[in-house]
Amino acid sequence: MTKRFLVTGGAGFIGSAVVRRLIGKTPHQVVVVDKLTYAGNLDSLASVSGKPRYAFERADIADAARMREIIERFQPDVIMHLAAESHVDRSIDGPAEFLQTNVVGTFVLLQESLRYWQASGGGRRGTFRFHHISTDEVFGSLGEDGFFHESYPYQPSSPYSASKAASDHFVRAWHHTYGLPVVVTNCSNNYGPYHFPEKLIPLMILNALEGKPLPVYGKGENVRDWLYVDDHAAALILAAEEGRVGESYNIGGWNERRNIDVVKAICTLVDELAPDPAIGPRESLITYVADRPGHDLRYAIDASKIKRELGWAPVETFESGLRKTVQWYLANRTWWERIRSGVYQGERLGTAA
Repeated sequence: MTKRFLVTGGAGFIGSAVVRRLIGKTPHQVVVVDKLTYAGNLDSLASVSGKPRYAFERADIADAARMREIIERFQPDVIMHLAAESHVDRSIDGPAEFLQTNVVGTFVLLQESLRYWQASGGGRRGTFRFHHISTDEVFGSLGEDGFFHESYPYQPSSPYSASKAASDHFVRAWHHTYGLPVVVTNCSNNYGPYHFPEKLIPLMILNALEGKPLPVYGKGENVRDWLYVDDHAAALILAAEEGRVGESYNIGGWNERRNIDVVKAICTLVDELAPDPAIGPRESLITYVADRPGHDLRYAIDASKIKRELGWAPVETFESGLRKTVQWYLANRTWWERIRSGVYQGERLGTAA
């Protein structure tokens, strides 16, 4: 059955992966709604931009009138809500934008989705889904043992994670209070092609290629669970189509790594794939810098529920996904050079100075 997907934040890193997969591997129609802030990039949608099942609307999700007009005109079966400010360091420097987009924007989108769903007739009212995409950071920090499961208590510790936790609570409240058919997913750290280079993995790849310092926070002992973005996109579409209404699903890669080990793995790959005698071994570029304020020690997702109920499991190992990622950045210099020459040049963010 062909469905209509409205994807907010569809020009971002994860959103564009979802859109490329929807157009490339399903019969569904897609409209992307994106404000095109610094991290939104239409170059990431170039491969699908000419397809007849794809459309783009530049809009702010906090603009109720605009959201109402787009929703009523497009008549979606599924709203996948990925639009968000997402970088912890930026939330430390400027939390107001995170409240506006992640909390107010989600509230507006919920209200307009509810209005649309309540007015829908026939089959669409029974099949409509509002799929809210969130993060494992809402759960706070783990010790050396244990995993985040779907009923793990919320303990957000950064302005970013607090804003996402608030949006999660609003989504569940609209389900319990108004009956809006929702699905919530919380994911671990994503990586892969088209990743905006303020995040750890793309920043390290590009700095290594350019012979620049590789700044590692603290001692590099913070642990993250890494999820290849195309694996995540497959899980999101599956959850939107087959997830049970009112349920939450954790999506993780079962790939825990210390930050310093991630950086060293990138150095090894860049040395292999793009050797440069003038730069030498990339590990010599590693520089330890003052830690991020309130840096959570460890995140780890228990993704057994989505495997058990929906049959999803990641395809990529960390090693295979990281190799694909480095190869992509080597083959797509034009994409990232436009960013490095303009909106983000690798500067340190989130010092809370």
